[in-house]
Amino acid sequence: MIVITGITGGIGNYLFDLFSKNGEDVIGTYHLNKPEGAQYKHCVQLDITDHAQVETFAKTNAARLKNITLINCAGISYNSFAHKSDVSEWAQVINVNLTGTFYLIHALLPLMREQNFGKIINLSSIVAQTGVMGTSAYAASKAGLNGMIKSIALENAQKNVTVNNINLGYFKVGMINTVPEEMQQQIKSKIAFHEFGDPANIYKTIEYIRETDYLTGSCIDLNGGLV
Repeated sequence: MIVITGITGGIGNYLFDLFSKNGEDVIGTYHLNKPEGAQYKHCVQLDITDHAQVETFAKTNAARLKNITLINCAGISYNSFAHKSDVSEWAQVINVNLTGTFYLIHALLPLMREQNFGKIINLSSIVAQTGVMGTSAYAASKAGLNGMIKSIALENAQKNVTVNNINLGYFKVGMINTVPEEMQQQIKSKIAFHEFGDPANIYKTIEYIRETDYLTGSCIDLNGGLV
């Protein structure tokens, strides 16, 4: 069973569609607007920042949740220089990207440990390593993910539960569509391939993690040689 959060986002939607077409048993979650299409009939509306909702989701679907791969795609961004930022919007980014991700992990870990199997894969970001002006909230949330998995990996390895992050660069799907064209060209100049990535590479990296038993507590950089 694959659980994918944030299926209304570009990457989450891409992964949900691909895993569904490949015949995987997938539950997708969305926050507000349910995507249209027959493949989304079993998707679940879920506010991942609401701990009670997340716990109810896990309990309601417990019978289906076997051999779980949790792929945390849900995330938001807020662009502002730190000294000009709205602190409530800044905090909301942390609440969704870091705390919400933890709530899903917290809710599903007991099932994983009981079944002696689990794969947790979080989509983090190269921004946490490189620094980009105006992204202090987003970078902090993703850096938090990179630290969080170290402890969770140690706590659960003996239960055959692994947790890893993919530090994404820039891809032809998702948040890049909100970036002005001039800035997109500047970003491409710093990528070894001078192009944004094909999201198929995200899928391939997730499959690598799913198939690799000895990988946990790791952050895989998938950024096309971004410098």
